[in-house]
Amino acid sequence: MTDKTFLRETISPQSIAPPFGLYSQAVVFSNPSHWLVSSGQLGITVASKGSAIPESALEQSRLCFSYLSQILSEAGMASNNVVRIGAYVTERAYFKDYMKARDEFVTSDLPVSTLIIVSGFTRPEFKVEVELLAVK
Repeated sequence: MTDKTFLRETISPQSIAPPFGLYSQAVVFSNPSHWLVSSGQLGITVASKGSAIPESALEQSRLCFSYLSQILSEAGMASNNVVRIGAYVTERAYFKDYMKARDEFVTSDLPVSTLIIVSGFTRPEFKVEVELLAVK
């Protein structure tokens, strides 16, 4: 478990619609000492014989979150340090697969989250890209 050196308060006013997934409407942090801002991660495998892009949006999403977990670990953080997830999918149909992978990654301390449907990425095979912000 990662030691938190900040205070976290989830904001979810009763006067607005509740989240329809595992995320918070807003989160206030007091006294974080370290910030991690990631670049968007794509679902591409890295192997000794070259890279490959899985066909399914679910597998691409899982790879994105796997890479983000490795980035967090390298910084001495874990998924419970994540305060914001930004995600992009190329089709509305990929929403369910992305959400499944995200819900496997987010288990507690729900971050704020935004999912945007985009027209495409640098290569047509890419279906999902995920970035995050974490504090400690």
